[in-house]
Amino acid sequence: MTSRKPDEPLARNSRLRLVRPRALATARRAVTTRRTRPAPRPPEGTPPRAELARQARQVLADAVRLARWAAVEHGADIAARTGSGPVPAPERAAAALDLTADRIRAGWDRARLAGLVELHGDTVRPGWRLHAWDRDDSAVLRGWVALFDAWSLVHPAPEGVAPSAVAEVVEAVPQVLSLLQLSQGPVLVPVLLDLLGQRVEELREERCEVPAAEPAPEAATAAPGTDGLPTLLDWALEGLAAVGALTLDPGAEGRHATLTPLGNWAVWVKLEQICVAAQSPAGNIEQSAEDMLRGCARLTPGPARDEYRAWLAARTLSSAVTELLAVARGEDALLRGLAFEALRVVGAPAEAEVRATVAEPSLRPYALLWLAEYDGADPDDAQEVLTREEATWLWVDTAAAVADHGESTLLVRHLESAVQGTVPALLDEVRAVGHPRTVQVLVALAAAHPDPALAKAVRRAAFQVHTGGA
Repeated sequence: MTSRKPDEPLARNSRLRLVRPRALATARRAVTTRRTRPAPRPPEGTPPRAELARQARQVLADAVRLARWAAVEHGADIAARTGSGPVPAPERAAAALDLTADRIRAGWDRARLAGLVELHGDTVRPGWRLHAWDRDDSAVLRGWVALFDAWSLVHPAPEGVAPSAVAEVVEAVPQVLSLLQLSQGPVLVPVLLDLLGQRVEELREERCEVPAAEPAPEAATAAPGTDGLPTLLDWALEGLAAVGALTLDPGAEGRHATLTPLGNWAVWVKLEQICVAAQSPAGNIEQSAEDMLRGCARLTPGPARDEYRAWLAARTLSSAVTELLAVARGEDALLRGLAFEALRVVGAPAEAEVRATVAEPSLRPYALLWLAEYDGADPDDAQEVLTREEATWLWVDTAAAVADHGESTLLVRHLESAVQGTVPALLDEVRAVGHPRTVQVLVALAAAHPDPALAKAVRRAAFQVHTGGA
């Protein structure tokens, strides 16, 4: 029996009131169990993190100077639009910083890729890493690793080379870096060329590419053949040298490449991530995006991010982002949320594709939250970018994830994250939002909730949605 008087509105029943909203972490909590791993130790001879950070600051010195001048000193009115976004007018920056125009362009590119500046239309703002640059070694190293991951964007690819050939080399370069790391010293460029050729052939075999017996003459230059590999290897080595990952030096037997301490550390970190993921029960690194996300679902956020990084390190970022978004478009709401967590690890390279999903109703709330956090919003405050309707849609989607993968008690607790102040208000807006899982979510909530009055109201709402009633 309920103590509510017959003529008392539902909204006045204290048991039908909701507590203040909380962050929508319920879906993650629905399947999370604690799991910890000891932190691996870097190879003997690796400089301390403080020294690595000092070297990273040196590599990005021009970028930091330019970012501070652009984002702090001059703000929005320094922008001149180009194909890649607003950039500071080279002549103004060169005069102010005593740098050449080429160094200005290169520094700006590095500042953008390292997260030192954020572009909001024609407005330039300092990135969070810029604020922490002088005091946070971890932020510095993360910024440099972001630049390292984007080496192929720093150094333009040779003209006249098929994009497919460039993509193959970018995908094969981690193997070259692994050899350099394991060699612990200089490696002749011809040796690296042999390894690169072998890796490219392996990639084609994995894709089941069968070369034509007699390719047409016009296709010979467009197809990704091995004749252009020396040029592409030189391009890759020069690009990695440009970001401070390796050095190229002449020698008696020819040119040789050597990883810098920064490059050696970064390759070791990525190899460790791959090994950790490969040792997981599901073998996540070998899995598709969907299976990888399912394998990570029971991890706490920190270890899950390590798994995402390892999975991403074994793939080209463009293909990984496409695969993650394909999973997000599926029917499993839990995987949709996890896919966007993995995309947070990708960061800047995923921005354009995430921004394009804002037009898709099922992905729009996730994409808006991702973009808000990417622009520097605190995760706890990011939900302010959502409209009431979008927040309600996300509440239903998260409830669907809990209903599918969690316990009934978590579904009851999920009520606390609703933006509405009362259950009747929540039910009214849930009915109107049009989520395809609304009926199933309401039925599951009604079955799980211990309060008879609330359960009855939820069941009634489920029936109304199912029958199309008011």
